[in-house]
Order: sequence, then C-alpha cells, then structure tokens
Amino acid sequence: MSENIANKVVVITGASSGLGAATARHLAEKGARVVLGARRADRIDALAKELTEAGFQATAVQTDVTDKEQVKALVARAIEVYGRVDVMLNNAGLMPLAPLERLKTDEWDRMIDVNLKGMLYGIAAVLPHMQAQKSGHVINVSSVYGHVVDPGAAVYCATKFAVRAVSEGLRKETKPYNIRTTVISPGAVNTELTDHIGEADVRAGVKDAVSRFAIEPGTFARAVAFAINEPENVDINEVLFRPVQQPV
Repeated sequence: MSENIANKVVVITGASSGLGAATARHLAEKGARVVLGARRADRIDALAKELTEAGFQATAVQTDVTDKEQVKALVARAIEVYGRVDVMLNNAGLMPLAPLERLKTDEWDRMIDVNLKGMLYGIAAVLPHMQAQKSGHVINVSSVYGHVVDPGAAVYCATKFAVRAVSEGLRKETKPYNIRTTVISPGAVNTELTDHIGEADVRAGVKDAVSRFAIEPGTFARAVAFAINEPENVDINEVLFRPVQQPV
C-alpha cells in the first residue's frame, strides 16, 4: 500500500547512485514526484530520464551539498516545478575511513562538510517551506556507525552520531508545524560508499568484509517508503537495520 506516498514531492540528495538512486526509483514507482540532487549531473539526468520515460515524475538538479546556495536552489526548483516539498531525504554521504594517527585532516573536513553540514543545509533549505505549509517530513541518514564506534572510523562515526543528535533536536522543535522527523541507520549495504576510502589497505579490508554480507539498497528504499507511508499523525523517528551476518 502507498496511499501516503502517491503525489508527495520528495527531494533526495546523493541521488546519483546507491541508496539515493534506489529510493528514487522505489518512491517514483509508488507515485511520488522525485527531485534528484547530486554532484554528478550525468547520473541524475539519466535517472530522471529513465523515470520519466517509464511514466513517472522526476526532475534532476545538479547539487553539491557542501554549498548551501546549491541546496537552496535544489529545494527552490522542487517548489517551482511541483509547488511544494513534502519530504526531504538528506542522503548524501562519504565514508573515507582511516585510523586517526594517519592524520587525514582533509578527509575529516570533507566528511564533516558532506555528512553533517550537508544535512544541516538540507534542513535549512526546506524548513521554512514546511513551517509555512504546516506539514512535511525530514529524513536524515545516519548509520550503524551512528550507534557504535570502531577503530579507524572515529570521525565518520562522529558525523553519524551528530546526524542523530540534530534529528532529535529537529523533532522536538518542529512539533508546532506537524513536521515528521526520521533517522535511518543502515548497516553494510552494497553501494559505492567504500570507494571513498582513500587508504588502500583500509579499503581492501572493508571491501572484503562487506562483500561477504552486504545487502542491497532496496532495503533502505523500503525503509524510507515505510516511514513516509505511515499516517500523518505517526512519526517513525528511527530505523536501524543490518545484514543478519554483520557483527558490528
């Protein structure tokens, strides 16, 4: 059933591959109007073309979530085309894992800019519109690493713990506006995320482990759809899922 998904306008960052692309396809098939944001314009243009040719409604806007003006333009385009925004899925993320002693400060900055500030810019872009229409749904993406900390993942974990903290603050502050807030924390999913790991030894180890038990992005897409599809007076605040075989 998808009564509460049909015709909703859903903005998705990080929509060029993995979790974002899978969710765009899944929600479009359920009748949502999807607005795709990502840095790789060719990828989201191709996805929007695929969806529209299949009879669905989709719009692509090249967006770097580290630039607050580009995120504002993404939301503005959604409103220009469809008249409103019902759901903001702050999905863009990076995971360049490495032990702290390797001092990968540029990677730390990049994770903070994308994983944390990118989410905040998404909230800032959409919140005034949702307050004005007295409805909306913000879905932020954390991780299993937003619940536990492993060696080599400290900064990534910090950004994902922060996603949960900001989301809880947003939930409490937006009650007067009937805005729903959901955090989704995936475990190992078969996406490009491990490709962001710059340290060759770390990347090889993580890829080997993930290849043995990772699940497909459709699991995430279904979790997003579940949260959206619940009645408007139901706020699914947190979803945490892992592959059955994942030990962490």
